[in-house]
Amino acid sequence: MTARQTILKSFYPVLMEAGKIFGLRAGVKKNRNNIEPQTSFYDLTATLINGDEISFKDFKGKNMLIVNTASDCGYTNQLSDLKKLHQLYKDRLIVIGFPSNDFKEQEKLSNNDIASFCVVNFGVSFLLASKSEVVKGANQNEVFAWLSDPGKNGWNDKAPEWNFSKYLIDKKGVLTYYFGPGVEPLSKDITTQLA
Repeated sequence: MTARQTILKSFYPVLMEAGKIFGLRAGVKKNRNNIEPQTSFYDLTATLINGDEISFKDFKGKNMLIVNTASDCGYTNQLSDLKKLHQLYKDRLIVIGFPSNDFKEQEKLSNNDIASFCVVNFGVSFLLASKSEVVKGANQNEVFAWLSDPGKNGWNDKAPEWNFSKYLIDKKGVLTYYFGPGVEPLSKDITTQLA
């Protein structure tokens, strides 16, 4: 861990408390009308950080939390909470981190270095996808293209606003929530949806 990353890690509790005070938790969007997707989430695939391909149809019947991550961000300590969330709900939740360098070049590492960083510093045991682009554009990862296009997911147009934006897909493949970076992975906003 670099000196910057160590400082950011120690600064994380202050960042989260400031978010509560200044309303950064307001970044929650809910699928209030239970709108079904226009195209199936289960038709998507992803390349994991080790090069293996996964199909989302293999996760039918489980909730999924999709998170864009970065190793050099003030929110990077959320990797610890994502790990805990994964462990607490592993019988009903799949967590997948998608490393991205889309925000202020906060993910400069290679796939191998990202994997090592996440395991060594945070004990990450949930799935990590290969580094890709998550913001809207020609090279946007197809998973995030689905998550941020109401013509595909049925209602949400919100692309990640920063690192550690989170999307919750229910057991039937319906996108139910978008959570902004300031929403902690172990917050009741998220855990009550998994009960």
